[in-house]
Amino acid sequence: MDYRTKKKFGQHFLNDQYVIERIMQAANIDPTDRVIEIGPGLGVLTRHLLDAAAQVEVFEIDRDLIARLAEWNNPRLLVHGGDILKANLPKLLNAPPYNLVANLPYNISSQVVFLLLANRRLFSQMVLMFQKEVGDRLCAAPGCKDYGILSVLCQLWFDVTPVIDVGPESFSPPPKVDSLVLKFSPLSVPRVDPIDPVFFTRVVKASFTQRRKQLRNSLMAGGFSREQVDQGLAAAGIEASRRGESLDLPDFSRLTKALHQLR
Repeated sequence: MDYRTKKKFGQHFLNDQYVIERIMQAANIDPTDRVIEIGPGLGVLTRHLLDAAAQVEVFEIDRDLIARLAEWNNPRLLVHGGDILKANLPKLLNAPPYNLVANLPYNISSQVVFLLLANRRLFSQMVLMFQKEVGDRLCAAPGCKDYGILSVLCQLWFDVTPVIDVGPESFSPPPKVDSLVLKFSPLSVPRVDPIDPVFFTRVVKASFTQRRKQLRNSLMAGGFSREQVDQGLAAAGIEASRRGESLDLPDFSRLTKALHQLR
């Protein structure tokens, strides 16, 4: 490989054919599918996607890699250059639904998930690779240390299932961490009524503002008034002494509804 990776982009290029095969199996791409890939790197996975799909659109920030992909001259490959976090996805992806398959850059993976959640209607499914620590959080259950904001929000809208654990040796250069591939299958309806999705997200984020403190203190630190918190918790039937990580999706739905009525 005559390309020198750039640390600022968090580049670790997947080169394990077995892992790629497992990703492709999970993605279950139809020949008519439009596929999105984020961070294609040297294009090892991209070539497999092009073999399987009708069209592949990739998002790449590295100009050197963009130039390499352009040299392929493949009419079914469309390259979006620039920062995915600044992309206007509804404008760029104007023929949904898309099948999203990606080895996400680990340094921005959580931010990318928030972006994808906000634009979830664009995707028929998602198969994504994360640093294992992050991946474990996304499918964590209430009450455990890994359970957090993204656990709640992802599980509200998707079935999140592990596909394969991936070791550092599957990449070049090898990262210092293990990785995990997850499949996100959209639910026909959310698991619970979010009342107002934007407000639901605000409540969830506030509940984890101070993880080690009581829920009452976290919600106030997250921008809700003392009166709103006390009345909201009482109306939702949730003890103020609980911590955010102990709340399940029905708890968050009731709390969101109660706080929404107190705005």
